[in-house]
Amino acid sequence: MPPGGNLAPDPRQRKAAAWHMAHNLPMHLSSPTPFPANRPRRLRRDAYTRNLVRETVLTPHDFIYPVFVHEGTNLRVPVPSMPGVERLSLDLLLPVAEECVKLGIPVLALFPSIDTQLKTPDGKEALNPDGLVPRVVRKLKAEFPGLGVLTDVALDPYTSHGQDGLLDDTGYILNDETVEVLVGQALAHAGAGVDMVAPSDMMDGRIGAIREALETHGHIHTRIMAYSAKYASAFYGPFRDAVGSSANLGASNKNVYQMDPANTDEALREVALDLAEGADMVMVKPGMPYLDVVRRVKDEFRVPTFAYQVSGEYAMLKAAAANGWLDHDKVMMESLLAFKRAGADGVLTYFALDAARLLLAK
Repeated sequence: MPPGGNLAPDPRQRKAAAWHMAHNLPMHLSSPTPFPANRPRRLRRDAYTRNLVRETVLTPHDFIYPVFVHEGTNLRVPVPSMPGVERLSLDLLLPVAEECVKLGIPVLALFPSIDTQLKTPDGKEALNPDGLVPRVVRKLKAEFPGLGVLTDVALDPYTSHGQDGLLDDTGYILNDETVEVLVGQALAHAGAGVDMVAPSDMMDGRIGAIREALETHGHIHTRIMAYSAKYASAFYGPFRDAVGSSANLGASNKNVYQMDPANTDEALREVALDLAEGADMVMVKPGMPYLDVVRRVKDEFRVPTFAYQVSGEYAMLKAAAANGWLDHDKVMMESLLAFKRAGADGVLTYFALDAARLLLAK
């Protein structure tokens, strides 16, 4: 027994402590008790124990369901690059909204497919208080007042060039002039009764301008979910097909306003700016390739943080499942669980209906 009467540390404990120090890990992250006294497989032995110690849980309340809407009646147009996803006229969207309510999905996100003849270089149709999106918002809130409705604030569905902003004579996207239009678009949606606006354009200062306008016009309860870390990603292709902006965009890109996929510190700066300007929630887009960003944002700011499982992610999983390479339901649920595990409070996902049905069937 050493001086002082204390027992000498067990050699195995000294070894465990040395390993943790060498790897810069605090001892509390895992038990210092080595095998065989510590057998982690004991907690994996049966289903009830696995359920008991599960750290992350999915529910239908974690999902926001993105839907594509277009003009007309009884119109259902499949999106070829997104199997199972359709553009719907308002009358066909209503049963979808009803199912969201029954399944417990809290929010429906609207994305319009605008008639080609309404697209202009300045995207002025985005300001129309009686346009497609405001009319859909009014109907949804009248029929399903308990269902949250979120609208996209961006100009790419409305511009003839497919960009999210106004262009100068050289084709460069103008920031401040675009923000003025986005403010008008957000006010049109708020006036129709939308619950949340989600600016996805990535213009500088647009959150502050929209928040100020909402307050000035009495829309103090309208929430802003900011696309704070939206990357210039190759995973957006099927979405652009769905809203009809792909052909307009052509060979152009959005690199001068969307973020470089190589950067994460920049994402934290963008989130900080949006929160300071009045965002209630923030989003990372795309989702799965950027789970590291989701985790950094959540750890740094501890605010409601969402991720968008974008069209390209959805299309990849659908294609692999269709070819028999992956189990559809299992990879769907695993992918959604990954977002929650990374720190997301919720996920925008085209799998929302399928995932909610599976969860409720358990």
